[in-house]
Amino acid sequence: MKRKNISIQLKIFLAILIFAAIIILVIWLFQIGFLSDFYRKTKIDEIKKVSVELENNIDNNNLQDYSEELVAQNNISFTLMKMGKGPVAQVNHSPSSRGTRLDSSQIVYLYLLAKDNGGTRLSVNSDIHTNEFDGKFSNYDQTMKLEETPFLPQNLELNYQDDKDENIYYTRVFINKGEEYVAVFNTVITPVNATVSTLRSQLIYLSIIFAIIALVFASFLSRSIAKPIMVTNESAKELAKGNVEVRFKGKGYKEISELNDTLNYAAVELSKSEALQRELIANVSHDLRTPLTMITGYAEVIRDLPGEDTPENLQIIIDEGNRLADLVNDMLDLSKLQAGVQSLTLSEISLTESVRQIMKRYKKLTEQNGYRIIFEYNENVFVCCDELKMTQVVYNLVNNAIHYTGEDKTVTIRQSIHHSYVRIEVIDTGDGIDADLLPYVWDRYYKIDKNHTQSLKGTGLGLSIVKKILELHGLPFGVNSVSGQGSNFWFEMEISDIEKITKHLDE
Repeated sequence: MKRKNISIQLKIFLAILIFAAIIILVIWLFQIGFLSDFYRKTKIDEIKKVSVELENNIDNNNLQDYSEELVAQNNISFTLMKMGKGPVAQVNHSPSSRGTRLDSSQIVYLYLLAKDNGGTRLSVNSDIHTNEFDGKFSNYDQTMKLEETPFLPQNLELNYQDDKDENIYYTRVFINKGEEYVAVFNTVITPVNATVSTLRSQLIYLSIIFAIIALVFASFLSRSIAKPIMVTNESAKELAKGNVEVRFKGKGYKEISELNDTLNYAAVELSKSEALQRELIANVSHDLRTPLTMITGYAEVIRDLPGEDTPENLQIIIDEGNRLADLVNDMLDLSKLQAGVQSLTLSEISLTESVRQIMKRYKKLTEQNGYRIIFEYNENVFVCCDELKMTQVVYNLVNNAIHYTGEDKTVTIRQSIHHSYVRIEVIDTGDGIDADLLPYVWDRYYKIDKNHTQSLKGTGLGLSIVKKILELHGLPFGVNSVSGQGSNFWFEMEISDIEKITKHLDE
């Protein structure tokens, strides 16, 4: 059995907890794991900053006083010497009671290390905890007496702490006004074990408190986010079961509100579709039953009553059989068009001549029932289209107009040319269509007036077929109507532009 995905509420809950755990871990790493490293880096940055400021103020007349103010707040010891002249300034903030002092050789060693390193050198206890040069500076006369070194007096000393603390020495050699200076800075990195222990105790309590807050927050937030989605999901399940009366009420935030509005609209449209489907089945059943009843009735009359096999009775049977065939054919055509399996056979035709040929089919109707079908045009127009399907379009539009035209029984077909395209309009003089009903006239079996008596029997699928064929050609079409003033169904075609239609089909 395939394992179901976990709920969105649980996912959000776990995501917030994981995020909180990461935050706690980062705090522990920086406050406990990396505290010593950050502390050491801070002290080194301080000592380098002080060295730069001292170099920039080397010409200060009160250099000693300035130096004491500069290093006091950072607990830094330093000595500044001028080559050949000895100390210029010296400040000692190291606790001498805890350690020994640097001797002259170690000071020289730091100076030579800085010179060899480009003018600066950062050193620790292990670098200077020796009185030997280890052969690193062969060009230096090691037989030279250190007490005679021109810039080092015999009593020059700097404190350094024993192994309990880490001493940082920063040596800087620079030139000012042609004279060489060397400054040696010293600071003590005090162990932070006690501080770490204190922070650890605090962080344990803080972590517990933060974890509890995270749990409460994750529970509240996950519930508040997931609840409207769960409500919408339950309503969607009802809709999936066929309950089109369901309404989506889940609120919470913008996206959920918009989703619910969309689903409510879909439910309303499904409700309309279901109603139309029921009406479709009823209409199809009626349209099939009526001709079948007529055929069966007249056939029984011809069989049972002598002399009733007249041409009129036989013609009724033939007409009703043709009506059944038309209904079946229209349903098949519409199904193929909706499925997208119909293709177009394009050719250049005379649209004007095609309309004239269609009007000939209505000769009997106009003669016997008093209908007037008027075709208005100024010139013969050629277009590129599927002739058979375009004939279907005009034929179905005329049938629809005859069905709804007014008491004058007049239908007008108007052909007008506008620059590079031709417009065909089929106009009736009936009751018209309300504006809110116009979008539905293209639906199959949709009737504006359910009680309208048809003068010309049809299948109820004509306008749906018209819509699909025109969409297949990529042509603009529509209907203009005002209640009480008739309707005007129209479509437009570019004149002899087969290239554009072919491009539309390829897309």
